[in-house]
Amino acid sequence: MDTTESRIETGRRIRTEVLGAEHVARSVGTADEFSMPMQELVMEYCWGEVWARPGLDRRSRSLLNLGMLVALGKTHELAVHVRGALNNGLSPEEIREALMQTAIYCGVPAALEAFRVAKSVLDERKTQ
Repeated sequence: MDTTESRIETGRRIRTEVLGAEHVARSVGTADEFSMPMQELVMEYCWGEVWARPGLDRRSRSLLNLGMLVALGKTHELAVHVRGALNNGLSPEEIREALMQTAIYCGVPAALEAFRVAKSVLDERKTQ
């Protein structure tokens, strides 16, 4: 049986593999008494429970996240998950196609903003 602690540990591992150690260290390291419970909830349930499920691979989960974040207009999280999508093996072309799909279902303005965010991440990756 999974315990809360083991789900948090699993979540931290998966979150680190997808989003990178620097992102996770920054997110957890800047958390204080007020915000740490939210970090623990994200680690336990988002990453340790849902992302750990066997029903979808990480590439599929990343594609879904890209579309949902565009639909919600959450550009900061979109940038984080474009990085994660690349870490999960999606190519820039696949990310582009996912964002093209959002233009039809989420609207052109949302997709244009998503393209700006994704291009910034891709450009950042080229200079690293």
